[in-house]
This record gives sequence, C-alpha cells and structure tokens, in this order.
Amino acid sequence: MAIIPLNGIELNVQTEGTGELVVLVMGTGSPGRVWRTHQVAALVQAGYRVAYFDNRGIKPSSECADGFTIHDMVADTAALITHLGGPAHVIGTSLGARVTQELALAHPALVRSAVMMATAGRPEPVQQAWSRSLMDLYDKGVEVPPSFYAAASVMRNLSPATLADPVVACDWLEMYEFGGSSIGPGERAQLALSDHEPRLEAYRGISVRSLVIGFADDLVLPPRLSREVADAIPGARYAEVAGCGHIGYLERPDEVNRLLVEFIGRG
Repeated sequence: MAIIPLNGIELNVQTEGTGELVVLVMGTGSPGRVWRTHQVAALVQAGYRVAYFDNRGIKPSSECADGFTIHDMVADTAALITHLGGPAHVIGTSLGARVTQELALAHPALVRSAVMMATAGRPEPVQQAWSRSLMDLYDKGVEVPPSFYAAASVMRNLSPATLADPVVACDWLEMYEFGGSSIGPGERAQLALSDHEPRLEAYRGISVRSLVIGFADDLVLPPRLSREVADAIPGARYAEVAGCGHIGYLERPDEVNRLLVEFIGRG
C-alpha cells in the first residue's frame, strides 16, 4: 500500500494488474483490503488494473475525526481516479455505493461505468438507528463485549442461508469477534453519514452506464432500496443475488464477480 496526498488529505492506496482502471470503494468502517478477499483477483484476471483504498476515516488514511461529508468522499475518489490516469470503472458497496452514485452524477467524465451494490437513494430508519446507537456508545465511552458485537454483526450482515451451516456460522462469528468491537473517531464520522437527504430524484440526472446489485437477504439496506436506485437512474440495469445478505460480495463472490466482469466488460 502507498500513502498518497490527495484532496488535502492522505489516502492509503493499492493497485494491482494492468489494463483499464477499476476503482473499488468500500463501505462504512471497513478497510479497502476487504476487496482482496475475492474481487481484486477476479478483476485482475479479467484484464483490469484494480485500485482499492482506505476511505477517509479509516487508518492509515486520514481519519478526519472532526467529521466530513459524502461530497468530501466523492472528491477523494475523483482525485484518486485523476491521479491514476482515469477515467475508471467504479464499483462501490453500501456507503461506497453512495459515493459511486454521487461521483457518477458530479463527475461523469471520470466514470466509464458505475456499479452500486447494497445501496439506497434515501435514508433508511433502521440503519440510521443502528448508526446512531454506535455513535452514542462511542460518545459515552462504552465498548460492548466483542462477542456481543460479533453476534449482532453476523445476524445483520449475513444471510440465513449462510448461517444454516454451523461450521460456517462459527467461522464468521470468530472473524467478527477477532476484529473487536471498538470504533475510532474516523469510523464514527463515517457512521454520521447515514443521516442524509433523499437523492432518488437527483439520480435521474446520472448519465453513466450503471449496474445496481441488490442482495436478496440484506437486512441493512434491503434490496427494495437498491431497486429504487436502479429505477431512478436512466437505463440502469438491476440484478439481485440470492442467498446473501449485506456483504453478499463475500458470501456469494462467484456470482457477484461474474456480474461485475460481464457488466464492465460491455463498455
């Protein structure tokens, strides 16, 4: 990874492969290296130069603990694409999908195609309540036991189809518990972005070729919200992946990767 000064902050960036540029934008609280689990290798093998990075708020990128906006994150991604010699195919998930949507709207010349996974174009009350609860715990200096946080995260983020296998379920619980339950000031700033204005009407102005992917068992941002985004973007394609939750790109990577490679390859 390389620390690169961009847009007035520092971003921790990694690139792999050669070919047309693909930029991957991660969701709330997660580092960019999560993409390496399944997506980076598939895209490199398909002939792309893949860039992934830690969004502002996630160390070692600048934490920006005083807070920031979605537009700051869009500007970060735009600066990165420019630095890497874009335009780029841009793929985002969750908060990263919102960044991708706003990037496609504000900077269409930088975006060859846009893929948004597990996304929304308007606030979702239950997700907002979860984010506010985590921010409240942080502000009060309360840290829940890692085992509790792991159980809650697994139930929120994974499909019952995945958790039906006890061995697999235990593996996910161990992974989340190992990651711990504490959040830093930068992640707290990312969580605050769950409070936002409805944007579906604005997305009717997106001209970039777009794919929206919903995950059938997503409890965090249910697929109906992703479908609304696809319906708002002129000409957007919608696909839904069965048997996975909010992190469907980790639960059903073969199907997700197939959709990604097929879609961006058509451009």
